[in-house]
Amino acid sequence: MIELPDLVAGGLAAGTLSALALGGGLLRLRRQQTRQRAEISALRTQLDGSLRAFTAEVQHLAARRVPAAAQRVAHPHLAVPGPLQPLTVGTPLGIALENVLLALQGEVASQRTRVDAAAQAGMRGATREIQAALYRLQDALRRLQQRYDDPELAQTLFQLDHENEQSLRRAQVAAVVCGAWVGLAREESHLVDAVTGGQARLAGYQRVKVHNHLESGTALVSHAVEPVAIIVAELLDNALRHSAPDTDVVVSLEHVHHGVCVTVDDAGLGMTRDERDRAQRLVAGDAPILLTDLGDPPRMGLAAIGRLTRQFDLGVDVSSASPYGGVRAVLRVDSHLLSRLDPADRPPAPSAPRTTRKSVPAAPAPTHAYGMQDAVPDAPGHHTPTDEIGDGDGLPQRRRRRTRPAPAAAVSEASAPPVSSRPARRPEEAAAALGALQSGTAAARSGAEAAPAAGAPTAGAHDTDHTHDEGGAAR
Repeated sequence: MIELPDLVAGGLAAGTLSALALGGGLLRLRRQQTRQRAEISALRTQLDGSLRAFTAEVQHLAARRVPAAAQRVAHPHLAVPGPLQPLTVGTPLGIALENVLLALQGEVASQRTRVDAAAQAGMRGATREIQAALYRLQDALRRLQQRYDDPELAQTLFQLDHENEQSLRRAQVAAVVCGAWVGLAREESHLVDAVTGGQARLAGYQRVKVHNHLESGTALVSHAVEPVAIIVAELLDNALRHSAPDTDVVVSLEHVHHGVCVTVDDAGLGMTRDERDRAQRLVAGDAPILLTDLGDPPRMGLAAIGRLTRQFDLGVDVSSASPYGGVRAVLRVDSHLLSRLDPADRPPAPSAPRTTRKSVPAAPAPTHAYGMQDAVPDAPGHHTPTDEIGDGDGLPQRRRRRTRPAPAAAVSEASAPPVSSRPARRPEEAAAALGALQSGTAAARSGAEAAPAAGAPTAGAHDTDHTHDEGGAAR
């Protein structure tokens, strides 16, 4: 029989062991809880850091990357900043952010194209109204020129008509850039007449020197005449604007293996490489043209050239430097756009530069002597002296100056005295000097049914030495 003290001692020992076991378990549980709390705290800290990093990344996306991505649509050379944390590149978060930028750029490009198309449609309508008003003004000026023969009034009317012609050219260029048709249908015409016709549309046309090295009778097919005249006018306008007013712009017409080239050389400052690359992209016409890409205010000349080169299969190159230090622009007209006209049946404009290609020694032709009093055969855009003189509402004073006998030396351009030694021109001479320009612009506007033009320049009118008739480009 177990004694009571032994039982008590055993119970106490068992209780002590149980207490010790329970205490060890509680201690382990407390340590585990402590570790869990530490892990939870670390996870919470990591989550807070990730949330702050994500917030900073989104803020960076909104403040820096989204605007840069939107600007890159219009200016591809701009760089879009990367994420704040380079480690996010390639992760699901980084891929999601890049997709946001791509979607934004696609939508911006789509909306930009839509808005620009609406702007071009509005401008087409506006230029159509402007052109109609300018044509009405042109007709009114023509009627006044036919009604009055006062030399001073005639000179003023010629100047107004030339200003109106320049406004028409600008409206036509704007319409072409906005996708409108060139607006004029022409007959086959001598290529040299298309070139001089484009020259006659410009202020400062006297500075342009045209050297014709083409075979006699080289012409353009009907649908290429007006595009070539527009392109030449814009290339010459750029050359005249970006070169000193006391320098010349040299134009050369040459045959090449695949057709004809019209080369324009100026003595301006030239262009930087970036400017030349941009100009070449514009005239190539490969990329869509947006008005927002043309500056403020828009500079539409090169863009119009790009439209026409793409529509009519022409080629323009502005990537070379001129031997005079400026820019060389080359218009290439391929053989399929060329034709041939018989100079005996349809001669070029009397004021157009004669070709330097001579199979026989140069001699005045009995019926087509340029600049002489012999009658010029009737051709589209030109009128014989009989048509022009008349005793109705023409300009008889200028007609009398043309039909009076004059020494050959007085007619020859080479015999004219230097500009500095010439006396000031009388109003009659100034009006006659503008007559050649008027005959070209009138023929260019009305084609084969042109109204009687003003008289040809006299020998003393120096300003007409380089004023070329646009009638041949007509039509």
